[in-house]
Amino acid sequence: MKPNHSKTNWYVITGGPSTGKTTVINILHERGYKTTIEHARHYIDTMRSEGKTVEEIRQHNRKFQLGVLEMQIDQEASLNHEEIVYLDRAIPDAMAYYQFLGLEYDTQLIEAVNKVSYKKIFILDRLPFRKDYARTEDETGQQKIHQLIINVYKSLPFPIVFVPVVNPEERVKFILKNS
Repeated sequence: MKPNHSKTNWYVITGGPSTGKTTVINILHERGYKTTIEHARHYIDTMRSEGKTVEEIRQHNRKFQLGVLEMQIDQEASLNHEEIVYLDRAIPDAMAYYQFLGLEYDTQLIEAVNKVSYKKIFILDRLPFRKDYARTEDETGQQKIHQLIINVYKSLPFPIVFVPVVNPEERVKFILKNS
């Protein structure tokens, strides 16, 4: 894929489920950096507030992935390209989830990935898996998704930095030092 994009000052914080992305994003936000939310969890929370269960939401994989993708696309379209922003996942993450679920890419996903631009990708090394209400994957799924995310970002023309497993404050320091 050859993205046709304009430069941004956006940094992606990514990795498989349960790698500490949201913890890192929350610390960055508390320190005054502009951050974004993770849309899979937001989509689930929105649908739950409308009376749906997590099982109902997650049973339709394509609909779920499209809902999350549309939120991500809208969010990134609303950001200022010149502003420094730390994203909790980004549009290309959807490619890994589509692969994991055995779904063919939607035209919308391909078009969105071809337009994106990120200053740098920070892939957080895996932590011990922790199950919660929004996660349907097990530890094997976590490992597979994590590797798919690495593969997706390696196929794109953005610099990648792997963030080691250290305490959350040290991870944030590492990210800021390498931003």
